Amino acid sequence: MQRLQKVLAAAGVASRRKAEEYIAEGRVTVNGEVITQMGYQVSPHDEILVDGEPIKREEKVYFLLNKPKHTLSAASDDRGRKTVVDCLEDVDARVFPVGRLDYDTTGLLLLTNDGEFANKMMHPSSHLPKTYEVTVEGVITEKMVKMMERGIMLDDGKTLPAEVFVLQQSVKKNRTVLEITIFEGRNRQVRRMMEYFHCEVKSLNRICYGFLDLGNLQRGQYRKLRMYEVRKLMEMADDQASVPEMLRR
Repeated sequence: MQRLQKVLAAAGVASRRKAEEYIAEGRVTVNGEVITQMGYQVSPHDEILVDGEPIKREEKVYFLLNKPKHTLSAASDDRGRKTVVDCLEDVDARVFPVGRLDYDTTGLLLLTNDGEFANKMMHPSSHLPKTYEVTVEGVITEKMVKMMERGIMLDDGKTLPAEVFVLQQSVKKNRTVLEITIFEGRNRQVRRMMEYFHCEVKSLNRICYGFLDLGNLQRGQYRKLRMYEVRKLMEMADDQASVPEMLRR
């Protein structure tokens, strides 16, 4: 469900403020009923008319991008830097990223024009797994792995238990490659987890989101999500039975 004035603005009828004026003037009907209440909630199935003419709703679209390095997770940038939306050069819809990856972080990022979908994906209760491959300068010990698996205390509270695997390690080169799966969406969480152990992140790549992976997509490439994939993500976000047992204790 979305507020009526927001739906009107998204359909290109008018700005949100102007749409509110239309509603107040009694120019908008929903399923044949004149609506003058601000904040009135409508569904995608409601028939909305303005001055007797049906609005044209934007088709909902969903994309999976393999985000390149040095790209902003934003729809636009007033400093002219490249954004993830710029990567979707053949897409006409007004999409935005679902969450964000740091400027220097690469990998799997979803983009959509569906605010309800994006909010569900990012809601703290969803606990959708997100898996990263991270290379750090430093040696991650078994003790450190166990600490991350139990949760560590950062400046914004204790992290949820993570799944951590050491993929490669060289004491001589002072280098460790890890695979880390987290179940929350804190800002820069993996980087801050590494900083907790005084290990500098050399590269960070998100390789999985929910059940999705990058497949054969190269950096900067993207594909459209299939509707069954969208539905499955929504179901995962809703289904607390899919939350790992360690998070339900």
